[in-house]
Amino acid sequence: MQRTIITDEAFLAVPSEPATEADAGIARDLLDTLAAHADACVGLAANMIGVAKRIIVFHDETTGRNMTMFNPVVTAKSGRYETEEGCLSLKGVRPTVRYERITVTYRTRRWREATATFDGFTAEIIQHEIDHCDGVLI
Repeated sequence: MQRTIITDEAFLAVPSEPATEADAGIARDLLDTLAAHADACVGLAANMIGVAKRIIVFHDETTGRNMTMFNPVVTAKSGRYETEEGCLSLKGVRPTVRYERITVTYRTRRWREATATFDGFTAEIIQHEIDHCDGVLI
């Protein structure tokens, strides 16, 4: 089910709680909401739809598919650079620091632990969404 995008910065600034297997419905809603905003959005975190759980979805430009991560954690990063990003929840674009290549440990939709490495724009998207989980506003 498509959900409304939250713009309340006080809510978005609160770190999210760990997700559990019972949160699968939230991930489905995130994917539906991402699809509804595909013309202007490449990733979402659960707090952006009003749920303070560590769940992100994003468009993986390498595979061309949308991907879900529960409890993602960046475990390695390299290639620091400065950029500007926009966000559906915030007005305008803002400066931030990102890394060209990241390794992330997370749980899949089947609740299996996984580790994967991402580069380029997909890595930037994931970092942005994990920031949301951490209550960091760009």
